Amino acid sequence: MIIGIGIDIVECGRFLDWSAFKKSRIFTKKELEYADNDTANSERHLANFWAAREAFLKAIGTGFGDSIAFSDVSVTHNDAGKPELIIVGGAKAALKEIAPNANVHVSITDQGDYSCAVAIVENPPC
Repeated sequence: MIIGIGIDIVECGRFLDWSAFKKSRIFTKKELEYADNDTANSERHLANFWAAREAFLKAIGTGFGDSIAFSDVSVTHNDAGKPELIIVGGAKAALKEIAPNANVHVSITDQGDYSCAVAIVENPPC
């Protein structure tokens, strides 16, 4: 059963002028390394990661704040390149509150100047 669906779109250029300090407050070390490995598209990767975070938070019906930090949700990729979310801290607690055994699915795309992500939170069948 689907518990929540979230979607987000962000302009990639938004991340061009961010300082290293600001990026390190928002993104994990692994995300920054991933983006830095493709310097021609670094801001596109950061936009993808941002959109995925926002889509997930919309799917669980919350946002960043006192109980959920930016680093509580991050993006990694499996061996096949599929994006997956790492959910910890306050974000994990919020997810457990609405669906203790939830599966989270994320899809990310980018085209031109924009990145978009969708997240689906589902309760697995009993």
